[in-house]
Amino acid sequence: MAEAAVSFLLEKLKNVVIEYEDLISGAENEFNLLNTELGLLEAFLKNAAKKATKQDLFREVTMQIRDVVYEVEDTIDVCMTKISQAKARTSRRPALSDSSKRISLAQEVKFIREEMVLPVVNDAKLKLSAMQIDDDDDDDDDGSGGVEDPSSKLITFQEKRSKQKTMVGMEDEVEGMIGYLRQQTPMRLDVISLIGSPGLGKSTLAWKIYQNESMSYQFPTRIWICVSQMSNMREVLLKILTKFMASQDASELSDDQLVRTVRACLENEKFLLFLDDLRSVVMWDQIMVVLPHDNDKAKIVITSRFVEVGQRSSFPRRPHQLRYLRGEESWDLLQYEVFGNLEDCPAELRGIGKAITIKCGGVPLTIIVTGGILTNLLTEVNCIEEWEKVSENLTAAASRNEYGVRIVDVVALSYQSLPDHMRECFLYLGVFPEDYEIPTKMLSRLWVSEGFIRPREGRSLEETAEENLNELIQRNLLTVGKTNHVGRVKTCRVHNLVRDFCITESKEHNLFQEITVHEIGEAPERFRRLCFNLDISNFLSGSPNGPHVRSFLHFEDQPLEKPEYILAILDGFPKLRILEFKFIKLHQFPSKFMKLIHLRRLTLHIDYSLKILPEAISELWNLQTLVVETWSHSIIMKANIWKMFQLRHLETNAALVLDSEWEGEAGENLQTLNRLSPDSCTEAVSRRAKNLKTLGIYGRLADAFRTRFLEKLHHLEKLKLVNTLIHQGATPEDRLHTLPQPDCFPPNLKRLTLRNTFLDWQHMSTLAMIGSLEVLKLKDNAFVGPSWKVHGYNFPNLQLLLIVDTNLVLWEASAESFPSLRYLVVENCENLMEIPECIGTNLEKLGIERLRHSAVVSAQKIKEMQKGKFAVPFNLNIGPACETK
Repeated sequence: MAEAAVSFLLEKLKNVVIEYEDLISGAENEFNLLNTELGLLEAFLKNAAKKATKQDLFREVTMQIRDVVYEVEDTIDVCMTKISQAKARTSRRPALSDSSKRISLAQEVKFIREEMVLPVVNDAKLKLSAMQIDDDDDDDDDGSGGVEDPSSKLITFQEKRSKQKTMVGMEDEVEGMIGYLRQQTPMRLDVISLIGSPGLGKSTLAWKIYQNESMSYQFPTRIWICVSQMSNMREVLLKILTKFMASQDASELSDDQLVRTVRACLENEKFLLFLDDLRSVVMWDQIMVVLPHDNDKAKIVITSRFVEVGQRSSFPRRPHQLRYLRGEESWDLLQYEVFGNLEDCPAELRGIGKAITIKCGGVPLTIIVTGGILTNLLTEVNCIEEWEKVSENLTAAASRNEYGVRIVDVVALSYQSLPDHMRECFLYLGVFPEDYEIPTKMLSRLWVSEGFIRPREGRSLEETAEENLNELIQRNLLTVGKTNHVGRVKTCRVHNLVRDFCITESKEHNLFQEITVHEIGEAPERFRRLCFNLDISNFLSGSPNGPHVRSFLHFEDQPLEKPEYILAILDGFPKLRILEFKFIKLHQFPSKFMKLIHLRRLTLHIDYSLKILPEAISELWNLQTLVVETWSHSIIMKANIWKMFQLRHLETNAALVLDSEWEGEAGENLQTLNRLSPDSCTEAVSRRAKNLKTLGIYGRLADAFRTRFLEKLHHLEKLKLVNTLIHQGATPEDRLHTLPQPDCFPPNLKRLTLRNTFLDWQHMSTLAMIGSLEVLKLKDNAFVGPSWKVHGYNFPNLQLLLIVDTNLVLWEASAESFPSLRYLVVENCENLMEIPECIGTNLEKLGIERLRHSAVVSAQKIKEMQKGKFAVPFNLNIGPACETK
């Protein structure tokens, strides 16, 4: 952990010297000396970590180093704050003319080097020398710190994930539960409770049932609520209402109105309600009061680790007790986790593998996490010996605990096997609430903003972060939540027991502190990051003070609106780097925001009436990610983003209007502009933001296509075009009549989404000429007309085609039309007669929803044609509202 902190500080110093050369004029030598000494410390730590024999002492030394590094970082930030205003006033980095400032800065850095860094370096060397370190150990070192290239495992990870469909030992449980749910019972409101010890897979089983295709037919309304994630009854009711009305409308209801509205929505509805991880009889009694007792068409499934909760909720039905896995089931599960099937385990590993599974005690989570450890040892030359070490460690853990191997012991083993550069990434998972569905994009960018991701040649920081994410999934420390149509992970989850380990370990390393109901006082001086999983108003009302806090994280969806809460954060936490601020709705932009010049990531939730982001935001010159959520259709950006040299991602859910008169040199790091107004699609944007990878254009698209704006974005890979001005009174100028020529599109475009464009199908021939295109999504009448004939052109590299909401009737294509197509999704196309059978030459997955009977039959024919063609079985997913008879 100390090594990671040193690496982050080194990277920061390098950026200061390069990016702000004029600002530190006169102090360069001291900065370079400090950089050299920290580099020596980093190398010494790497070497010592491999050879230290007294781990307790080594841990003590590294924690001392980490604390000093944090102090150095804070001191440097104070120094840079004193001169930051000079840079914020202009797009060019101004030279400091005042020689006294240059001398003062040089003296500050010299003090840091001589009084803070050198003493700890010398002390660390003395202590580490006493650890019986063998300095002559002749390990080959390629300079990478022994870290394997994560990208080398990505293919294996994808293959392994595609095979992990079997729920070992749970098949009978799933069938039994589905059988219960299909029963017609004399009970008025039927409640089924599923109870069991932590790690047995209660939530996994319930989620499997929730996703079951037959359940979607039987229960048109299915609701999933993780009760332990909700801090009060109101949140539970609001979650239920998200199935029936907009969350903004529901949040405005009083508590009494909320109860009446929920009861009215559920009274005659055939619904299936899942209450996951219910821990309190009191909470169940509160929920039960709201539910319609006379609705005999509905079912409720509850999961809980507490027998009392199960008995109370499902009475007179007995709770369903989830069992432990049997011996052979445990061994089968471990083989699936490590090898992907039951045939590939080498004979020499079978004996030790079975011995390991016995020690896991039939607990699926223990087996799964252990499997993640064993998988990463397969490439070792002495693989058998490494597996035996795991077995010995499990034995040692069992001897320390009368109940045998605990899940936390296995998680600790997996954590210890992680490369140093990934440990902070893993522990950071504890900042999210229990059972929170974590968006992978947000997680990766948080890692980047926190400084956990080290630069790697040939890869962006975001790409490296994604590799770390895949590595944690492969090690079974993260589970996959939602995936997109091609299997890319969109959300992930962390098991509660794994999360508990992350929180406990993070406290020891001072990585972050979870603030609970019992810790709502002043934030202690030493805390670096705060996360909240409670009603934060109690904490903020106490005017907390955290002079060294760098991250303020709260993921609550329902915003607070008291201005004093905003000021409490801005006044009490002056050194913040990350502020997840969407839990407070802004009606105006406080000027005190500009004092938070260290911000790297800022998430805002602004009121509908606030439609201008002020110019002063450009003074936040460290900002890497700005996320703005609003109900407004557009936002005017007064802040000059061409003065924000670190800005990488600018995301809004409203069309962003930029000032065409801005001047500045920044923009080279900008990768994401997810909603840009067509009026802002100017030459200045394409010239300065030349490295954009993701772009969305929202508004009257005809305005965006009047210039050759897109073709100049040579690095753009993902483009979303949404025409938002189509309505009954739209003028001819509002409509998009044609597409730009193929050479007007970005030359490396891979993913394209069109929405609301109302183009004739004949214009698809233009898109076919974009040879780099791999993903094409057509939504909300992107193309209209009764006939689409794919004749005379083809899509050579297209792998995914999605068509949603169109009046298409006849679709003709040949075997050559889509030679690379692997995934096809057709939804809400109720006029479509059939899907072309020849489209399935290389098709692996076909998803359909709301289609007529003849189209469903054609999809089933494609499935029959694809049988046995590939190693991976063909997947036909028939969604609700399809005519199957």
